[in-house]
Amino acid sequence: MSAKEKLKKCFESFKQKINFTPKIALVLGTGLGALADEIEVKHTLAYDEVDGFPISTVEGHKGRFVFGCLKDIPIVIMQGRVHYYEGYTMQDVVMPIRLMRLMGAETLFLTNASGSVNIEFIPGDFMLIRDQITNFVPSPLIGENFNDFGPRFPDMTEIYDKELREIIKNTAEKLYIKLREGVYIQLTGPNYESPAEVKMCRLLGADTVGMSTGCEAIAARHAGFKVCGISCVSNLGCGISDKPLAHEEVMESMNASAPKFKELIKNSIVNICKEK
Repeated sequence: MSAKEKLKKCFESFKQKINFTPKIALVLGTGLGALADEIEVKHTLAYDEVDGFPISTVEGHKGRFVFGCLKDIPIVIMQGRVHYYEGYTMQDVVMPIRLMRLMGAETLFLTNASGSVNIEFIPGDFMLIRDQITNFVPSPLIGENFNDFGPRFPDMTEIYDKELREIIKNTAEKLYIKLREGVYIQLTGPNYESPAEVKMCRLLGADTVGMSTGCEAIAARHAGFKVCGISCVSNLGCGISDKPLAHEEVMESMNASAPKFKELIKNSIVNICKEK
């Protein structure tokens, strides 16, 4: 079955189960899923209830869509994402993004847990993603083009919308939440980066590194989404810190950052919709 056929099958399965048109799509990364409890929930839909949908297998990812309203704003939330390192094709990895676009969402808000490759960034920092580097993972646009979404050779001058970034920065300032800004680089994982790889990432101009998000942002821009994203620094990269990295450390850091993160995301979404 082609990627287009799989997407069509997923969308038909979704429509048979839930009648909901979101305005905002929000992807919650590792340890950040609790934000879904902050909205007025209308429906939930586990990924395994959607025919042909890829299933998240990572600890800390519930693996379901949550549909509801945040101050009357219709929103669909992904509580957990699928990753390339789980063995899925890149087309499967970005299928949820395309599916939420078909649902009617116009703005995509991406989040993730990341490692710092910038010595000035510390665990607990929030970084507004200004740009990204994805040369180390396959492009999600390889293969047959989805002509209904966008052109064969889409422009990526401004993957992360400048207007949305300004709204988020202003929101953080009003909430007295420190918000850094920088470049995110996606590597494949699932292993954490070596000290030499962390040094390479920094030399390339990255500030944070992770195993998701970049491919989703490319597919989203191709599909016509306005995109914004925040990377939550969960740990220092190898070589910056002598401490061995572990998934448990990431979860602990994300749990500690969750209260401020939730306030920043909720208020940013409200302010984004005010400006429209």
